[in-house]
Amino acid sequence: MNQRQNCMVLLLACAGWFGAAAGRAERISVSLDGTWQVADSVSASQMPERFTHEAPVPGLTNLSTPPFADVDGYYTPEHIRTSILYGAWGAWPAGTKVQPGPRQSRNYFWYRKVFRVPVAKRVAILKINKAQFSTAVWMNGVKIGEHLGCFSATYMDVSKAIRWTGENEVVVRIGAHPGVLPVAVMAGRDGEKRAWTPGIYDSVALLVSDNPVIETVQVAPRLATQEITVQTEVRNYSDAPISFRLAHRVVTWKGGQPISASHPQSLRLQPGEQKTFTENIRIANPTLWTPASPFLYLLKTSTGGDSIETRFGMREFRFDTATRRAYLNGKVFFMRGSNITLHRFFEDPQCKALPWNEQWVRKLLIEIPKRMHWNSFRMCIGPAPDKWLDIADEAGLLIQNEFPVWTGRRDPIEWDTGELIQEFKEWMRDHWNHPSVAIWDACNETIADVMGAKVIPAVRPLDLSNRPWDNGYNQPAGPDDAVEDHPYLYSTLTNHSKTPFKIVDLEQMTGAMSTNAPHPTGHAVVIDEYGWLWLKRDGSPTSVTQNVWAVLAPNSTAKERLSLNAYLVAGLTEFWRAHRNAAGVLHFVYLSSNHEDVFTADHFRDVERLEFQPGFEEYVGEAFKPLGVYINFWRTALKPNTDQRFAVMMINDEYGGAEGKLSLTLEAENGTPMVQRETDFAVPGLGQQTYNVDLHIPGAPGKYVLKAVARAQGTGDTTTGRRRVSIEGK
Repeated sequence: MNQRQNCMVLLLACAGWFGAAAGRAERISVSLDGTWQVADSVSASQMPERFTHEAPVPGLTNLSTPPFADVDGYYTPEHIRTSILYGAWGAWPAGTKVQPGPRQSRNYFWYRKVFRVPVAKRVAILKINKAQFSTAVWMNGVKIGEHLGCFSATYMDVSKAIRWTGENEVVVRIGAHPGVLPVAVMAGRDGEKRAWTPGIYDSVALLVSDNPVIETVQVAPRLATQEITVQTEVRNYSDAPISFRLAHRVVTWKGGQPISASHPQSLRLQPGEQKTFTENIRIANPTLWTPASPFLYLLKTSTGGDSIETRFGMREFRFDTATRRAYLNGKVFFMRGSNITLHRFFEDPQCKALPWNEQWVRKLLIEIPKRMHWNSFRMCIGPAPDKWLDIADEAGLLIQNEFPVWTGRRDPIEWDTGELIQEFKEWMRDHWNHPSVAIWDACNETIADVMGAKVIPAVRPLDLSNRPWDNGYNQPAGPDDAVEDHPYLYSTLTNHSKTPFKIVDLEQMTGAMSTNAPHPTGHAVVIDEYGWLWLKRDGSPTSVTQNVWAVLAPNSTAKERLSLNAYLVAGLTEFWRAHRNAAGVLHFVYLSSNHEDVFTADHFRDVERLEFQPGFEEYVGEAFKPLGVYINFWRTALKPNTDQRFAVMMINDEYGGAEGKLSLTLEAENGTPMVQRETDFAVPGLGQQTYNVDLHIPGAPGKYVLKAVARAQGTGDTTTGRRRVSIEGK
């Protein structure tokens, strides 16, 4: 037989075994999402007698009805320092001393739910995808255990306490604020976060099966050999030895078309024994996962007593220090996108239940990014519910997945390294099968030797896909890891620098790595924050941008500031992309909070409807198009009746070359073209090209728009860059 025939025989044999075993092997997942009863307490040990509130799971405790008073009140030392630094929370009288700690009279919330199990099996595992701050579980009055992590799944074996017939009562205790956690445990460090809202903010399910139980499955693509490495962790929860067959089958996620299968292994586990099994499964001529075509496969795994399905994509992502580029599936790839600070959005007055509304999340992660030409996001300073990453997989988004550590320039010596390593392991375990998760990000803007010296080396080998790591403002932890750069040029206005930034300075700058990262290296750079131009949704400056806007646009209206914000963010985006010194350019920030003392802010006019402020998409959406146009001219005044040469820089993020017509037009405010020149352009795939275009500046004074438009041949697609200029005098 040839290879194809052998594969078909194996598929048929494995399918037959799967079919015969289906009745006994199927795992039953009982969703416990929905409405839970809630009560609060000061004590960690005394369960409330009455549960008089209700709250959604997944969700936050501030969604309870009736509401709890001061549900998310907590002062962190980081926030107190940041507030004083930038003059936020101005209601504090001068000289007021605010102590870190809770601003509420409770320490814990207790969630209760009654449910039935549809079928009796040998093992029952309660899985809480994510909850904060810490988790403790009681099943039918029996305490099962505790889990300290706030950003990873809790697994509890409730087999001995479950009632296979009749009603079951599960009670989950969570911390009401970070203060209930030991100092060594990470609750999230964010000096710009005002409210610390508890909640079971991800899904809950009871997983019932027979032995042996599949505890984890990791799938790692191997494109060079057209196979996947599958690592399966299996445990025998019974009191007797057990023999079983471990088998895998690969199908397409959509349609269930058979692709490949493993040779079932005959194995044996002793009572209570756990083992990890690794094997390779061939996937001939795989369809690769890319942002343009996010194709997904499904791995079906069975032990005869348990079964699980794992979705994955055939994709590899890495950085290369020699070229300072990112590579997706072996090809240079330019990251374009933004940041999502979901845990800041949790404190937004309009947040409510939006993060758990699938229609809203799909618009946020699929519809709008496609319009904005974004292919990447950083999940900044806090993880999202698992459903968000499922949607990112389907959307073809690349995610820089950041663990919520941000301490600025302090070494977090109070943290327990062992606890950090354990939490990183769990966090990785929950996310490593998502093709969208491309980068592990250990921390944000943090100088902490513990990350690069101890934590990352301890956990990096666990990821069979060997994703790159970001290590904050530390030296890269690996030879081909990238570094983050946050070139906040406009922050010099806030900091009263002796050399404050002026936008015209961009004409002489090269887009090289800024000085915000304290360890310049030869590694690839991802610019995942820039701007420092934030405005609240009403157009007023935030706490950190008041001085900036006082200089940029004194006495301006909200409408004028919002318009200038879109214009400048677009211009900075064009600049960083055009010079090609960064492997990725990610704007800050796509989703954040909006309250009276907010530090950073997003660009939504209506966050519930996900409608941008006027002009933002028009300007910034153009700046992120794969075919980029940047006019390297920022002087606002043109001399009348003169000839002026303008440098128009073009880039092409696509693999195929782009050619067409490039026009440069000086338009009057009403859109009337005053003078125009047109030239041919041709930019190779992944390349760049600069065109010098001469215009004769007319003599009529007034305000104008200098507009460069690249129109691609064949498609007719256009990219537009703009500069606001004026002609003054005679």
